[in-house]
Order: sequence, then C-alpha cells, then structure tokens
Amino acid sequence: MSDIIQLLPDHVANQIAAGEVVQRPASVVKELLENAIDAGATSIKLLLKDAGKTLIQVIDNGKGMSATDARLCFERHATSKIKKAEDLFNINTKGFRGEALASIAAIAHVELKTKEKDEELGNQIKIEGSKVSSQEIISTAKGTSIAVKNLFFNIPARRNFLKSDAIETRHVIDEFQRVALTHPGIEFLLHHNNNEVYNLKNSNLRKRIVAIFGNKMNERLVPINEQTDILKIEGFVVKPEFAKKKRGEQFFFVNDRFIKSSYLNHAVINAFEGLLDQASHPSYFLYLEVPPNSIDINIHPTKTEIKFDNEKALYAILRATVKHSLGQYNVTPVLDFERDANLDTPYNYTKKGTPSIPPISVDPNFNPFKTDSNAQSVIPSNESLSNNSRSNNNYSSQYKTDYKKDNSSWEALYTDTKFNIDLNNITSDPMEQEELFESNKETETGKTFQIQKKYLLSTIKSGVVLIHQSLAHQRVLYEEFLENITVKEASSQQLLFPVTISFSSSDIEIIYSIKTDLESAGFMFEEFKKDSVIIRGIPTSITESQITLILEQLLDDIKMEVPDTSFSHFDVMAKSFAKSLAIKTGTILSLKEQENLVNSLFSCKEPSSSPFGKPTFKTLSLQEIDTIFNK
Repeated sequence: MSDIIQLLPDHVANQIAAGEVVQRPASVVKELLENAIDAGATSIKLLLKDAGKTLIQVIDNGKGMSATDARLCFERHATSKIKKAEDLFNINTKGFRGEALASIAAIAHVELKTKEKDEELGNQIKIEGSKVSSQEIISTAKGTSIAVKNLFFNIPARRNFLKSDAIETRHVIDEFQRVALTHPGIEFLLHHNNNEVYNLKNSNLRKRIVAIFGNKMNERLVPINEQTDILKIEGFVVKPEFAKKKRGEQFFFVNDRFIKSSYLNHAVINAFEGLLDQASHPSYFLYLEVPPNSIDINIHPTKTEIKFDNEKALYAILRATVKHSLGQYNVTPVLDFERDANLDTPYNYTKKGTPSIPPISVDPNFNPFKTDSNAQSVIPSNESLSNNSRSNNNYSSQYKTDYKKDNSSWEALYTDTKFNIDLNNITSDPMEQEELFESNKETETGKTFQIQKKYLLSTIKSGVVLIHQSLAHQRVLYEEFLENITVKEASSQQLLFPVTISFSSSDIEIIYSIKTDLESAGFMFEEFKKDSVIIRGIPTSITESQITLILEQLLDDIKMEVPDTSFSHFDVMAKSFAKSLAIKTGTILSLKEQENLVNSLFSCKEPSSSPFGKPTFKTLSLQEIDTIFNK
C-alpha cells in the first residue's frame, strides 16, 4: 500500500493560513494599521476603493525597512518581535506572529514601498499570489506604503462570499475606529473612493471619542479612573439615559489592544443594575492595563480574544470602579424619591459655618397680671362668648367639610375607575353590596379593556382576543409607512426653523447614502456637513422632537442588518419608523384609542405578527377558557 500523507505546497499552505487571518477587507486593514503603529508612525493614512475589494492602501511615516527586511517580511513566521518561546508571555506590540503579510500576499496583488530615516533611497517590491514579480530601488518618502489590490483574485469562491460595499465598508470603519481609539496620540486619515471619512488629529482620549462619534457624545461621557496592584482602568462610560436597545459603542482595550470579552461586559452591565431600562445596553470606552505576563493573547488568529490569569479579581474591580464613578458624578439616583429640591443647600452656602443661635430678648418688667385700662377685659362677656361660639362652629364646619373633601380625594386614588363607590357607605350586607355595585357600574358599551397598561382584551364571538398594544401599533404604523413610501406620494411638512442634528462622520455617510430613500419618505435635507445634517422638512406623521430618535433608530437597524443583494432600505426605514413611533408599554389608552387600535390592526394585511416577526395577538376560545376552570 502506497503512502497517502504528503506535505502541502507552499502556495496552498499560504492560502489556508490566509483563510484564518484574512476573512474580509477589514481584516487586511486591521493588520496593516497595527504594523504601522508598531513601526512608530505618528501619522497614518488609509485609502480605500470599493470597500477595500479593489484597493487597500496604508501609508505611514514610521521607521521603514531595509531591503532585506522588506523582502523577508512576506515570509511565513518572519517577525522581529519574538526570539524565544518565553517572549510570547511578554508582548507589548500589535503583530508578532509573522503571518499577516504572508497571508495577504497569498491572496492579493501587493505593492510595498519603504525607506528608512537615514537612507536616501527606498525599496519597492511587487508580489502576486505569494510570488515576487519585481524588486527595485526607488525614490520614496520616509516610512512605508503598502497597497493591497484585487483581494481574493485567485480565490473566486472567497470573493463571492463578501457582502455588499456598504456592509464591508461598515466593517472596515469598525476596525479603523478600534485602532484610532486605542492611539489618540496618532493622526489618522481615512478616504473611501476619494471622499474623506475621517481626519483625526493628535488629541487626548475624550477628544478622540468625540471626533469619531460626534459632538453629542461629549456631554454623555462619565470618566472612569482607578489603579490597583493588578489592574489600571481608564476611560469613559456613557450615562444610563443614553443606553441603546442594541449593542452600540462598547469597547474594551487591554494593553492598547481591542478585545471582546462577554465576562467583562457582564461586569459593566452589573454595575449599571437598576439604572437601565429593560433590554438596554450601556456604551463604554474602557482601557485596561495589566502585566503582559498575566494574559495570553495567542489563542485566536485575530487576537481579539484573550485569556486572563485572574478573571474574578478583574471582574470585581471593574464592576466596583464603574459603580463608584456613576455615583461620584451623580448619575445614580438618590434613595429619597420624595426629596424636595427646594430644600437642598445652595452651592454658595455649602462652605458656610454653622448657623449662629438667634438672640432672645426678654422684658424684665413685664407683668402678665397687670391690668391695662386701654386693653380689653380679660373676662369675656356673654355676647362675645356667643359670637365666638358661632365663629368657632363655622370654622369647625368648614374644617370638617375640607377634611371630608380630602378624605374623598385620597380614597379616589384607590377606587377602580369603572366603579364610583363611596367606601364609607359599604355595608356588610351582601344584598346591599350587590345593589350598590350594580347602581354604580359604568354604562359604557365598549368591549375593549386595557390590562396592566400593556395588553388589550377584546371580546369576539368565539371567545376573547389578547392584543399586545405596542407590537400591534408597530404593525399598523409599518404598513402605513411602507404604503406611503412605495405606493403613495409621501407628504412633507416644512419646518419653520431648520433642525441641525449631530452624528459621527460614518453615520453621516450612511444617511447620505440613503438620502433619496429618506426624501421619498418625506424628509427634506438642506445641507450635509462633516459631522451634522440640516433638515428643513419632515414627514407629516412625525413631530420635530422625534427626528433624532427616528434617525438614530434607523442607523442602528442599518448597521445591524445583514442584507443580501436584494436589500431594500424602504423596508428597514418603515420598520425603524414603526418601532420609534409606536406606543410603548405603560401608556394608558382611552376607550376610543383602544377600539381604534384594534380596528386598525385587523385592517392590516398581516395583522398576526409585528414587523419583526413577533405575534401581535392571541385568541382564547370559550372551550379553552372553560378548560381552565374545569381542571
């Protein structure tokens, strides 16, 4: 029997390794940016074409490479950061495995230009599918420029798995933001299809966060700062009132490296206990610094997952630190919910001394038994007694009336709105009680009832139907918006004063990409700026105060959506509008509003489910109800 095991050719092995490191254009961006940071660059430019499918170019002003290093860096397991196995547990750099450039060169056309600081000329290398096509001496700027063209040109199957340009651009921007947030002292520039997306100057951490996510983020940040023997924590958390329904800006950095950790995320969420609405997620930018030998970052090819030696201690410190900062900056609510703010000590009195005791003046010559001829007699006459008695009786009568009125008012708070019953007149006789309830029963003919400000109960011929008021309203609004956008001509209302809304640069780009669709829905835009948009018209179905809420919800839905080539923004817009404007749980509805919602729901084309696939109502037949009581 012949041998069947054989060594793989180098180009096949490189392509297999590339599959672990390079999953999409964003993977290439991450590796190239990290290499530029390791080279000591203070200014990094990222140029993209077609979401990185056609071109990814990173230009830095780092220390550059010699001719030998430029050729050797594309070999597998070639690195300048590790010399022995022990070095794996004392890593302070980004790339160290020596597989990134080799993997990228195996599945793309790569052109490298580099020059060291003290050299007059640099070197240029061109590689196509792991094969060096040319190497020559050229005149170039100090640092390194590496261009990756035609990604996955020799693996068509991998290229076909890439998503649309919008989705791939979103992933690239995510990686760019993670690297830029880690190093606020480095200038970053991002261009996509010759359009400037980010131009981040050298700054501190807070300014870098604001530059990436917009000016609105500045007032939302709560600083975090704590240092212990095993952990140093810096960064910011976002105030609870700005928490999002979907995971938004959640960033963990350990030793200047972005990581994902559900364990540490749980510690932060635990610190927000009691401050967040149900199903809300806090945003945070937390930088952890630990000894390099206490973590293992070599457990995943992308190095986004690491292992800690003392996870439980880190969990406790992180949770306590976040909780302390929320309390220190008066984010957590006070325990006295009936506190009168008017009784708080003003700021200008906080440093005053203790109040002085007021002086008491005493007249030593005062005699209470001395009579004064000008004063009234201390012994009242019969007439005065009679007058006083009548006055006191009137006062007592008035007081009793007011007191009784007060009694009725507080008792009304505990009385069912369907029955107006005087609790003072309830007797112990069952017959009299029945007559009392029958006489006070509300005479309205409506068949709809609201339960716990969340559900509507309506009677039908075969039994009853239980309706979720929020999900039902979402279905009604969704079909109305979808019809207005696609079938009817959307009507728009002109704003008296245009509204300016701040967003991050990447969010502005997303809004601009769906500008035509938003205009079809009734929005009218006056101007798009780098970090804001001016709106001069909105759909007639929304109010000016709802603009920000709707657009933020729309952006979240677009970012979280994983569409195919037939993806339509109209559907996402209609869903976002419906979710934003639908009545929420806890809203009290009048009888007329309840009936209108029920009638509108069953007039929809698909009344049984919400736009997101959740059931809107549940029917109970008389047989099912009888079964409950006949068990």
